[in-house]
Amino acid sequence: MKELDQQTFVNAYGGVEYLPEYRIKWLARIVYSKWFEFLIAAVILTNAIALGILTLQGLSVGAIRAATTIDEVAFWVYVGELSLRLASYGKKPWMFFTRGWNIFDFLVIGLSPFFQGQSTVLRLLRLFRLIRIFRFLPEVRILSTSIVKSIPPLMSMSVLITLLLFLYGMAGVYLFGSEATQSWGDIGSSMKSLFILLTLENFPIYLEEGLTISPLALPFFLSYVFLIVFAVLNVLIGIVLNAMDEARQEEKDANKEVNQLSKIVASLERVISDGKTSQNELDFLKGELAKLKQIREPKPEKI
Repeated sequence: MKELDQQTFVNAYGGVEYLPEYRIKWLARIVYSKWFEFLIAAVILTNAIALGILTLQGLSVGAIRAATTIDEVAFWVYVGELSLRLASYGKKPWMFFTRGWNIFDFLVIGLSPFFQGQSTVLRLLRLFRLIRIFRFLPEVRILSTSIVKSIPPLMSMSVLITLLLFLYGMAGVYLFGSEATQSWGDIGSSMKSLFILLTLENFPIYLEEGLTISPLALPFFLSYVFLIVFAVLNVLIGIVLNAMDEARQEEKDANKEVNQLSKIVASLERVISDGKTSQNELDFLKGELAKLKQIREPKPEKI
């Protein structure tokens, strides 16, 4: 059995990271360390300030040169960081590309030299570099995770909303299309008006215009507001909030898992340090492993 040490597991970006045998552990501990994360985050923020300065009007030549130099230095810092993270995978560098953030970083940084002559694309790539700071912010990680989790139910709800908009749009054409051709003349303009009404923008104008055309305008607009604007959109908000609660719980479980793994590794080192293992020590390790299993078990769904 290969020796297990405390550096087999590291706390990386708010979760537990297992370091397989092919990883260069001392280098991996550097790129996952807090001070290294703070350094890269500081470079990203400084780079953001420099890019913001470059958008100002009436800058002196010296200020432009300084901001451009900061951007270039930041780029080479990113290259160095990416190289260290890639090198930490040792004999299996292709495993670096099994994580989404690694692929994103590689594309954003690696594609920059190929677009030196295209200022618009290069500026967009510079902006994408700043997104990398999300990886270091726990709350942003939770938010991005919740957005990803909410995509499937949101897609289903978007189909329902589109269907309802189409039905109300057709009804709007039949009720108001003959006289209010600009807002309700066809299905396209009708759905555009309804889409604007999702934010209740110009609601009194649309209501007064509809009342001058048909007495059915009042139940039409009131049912639309209560059914779609209030009910359906609140359901969408509920989906996002529920996904955020799940993401926050996963973040807490990941932190518990990191702490529990650290306890198990430390306990294992104490057990094997003297080359002897007692029954009490084995029972203690079994108890710690049971706690870890309990953390990893999926939580029962709320009814």
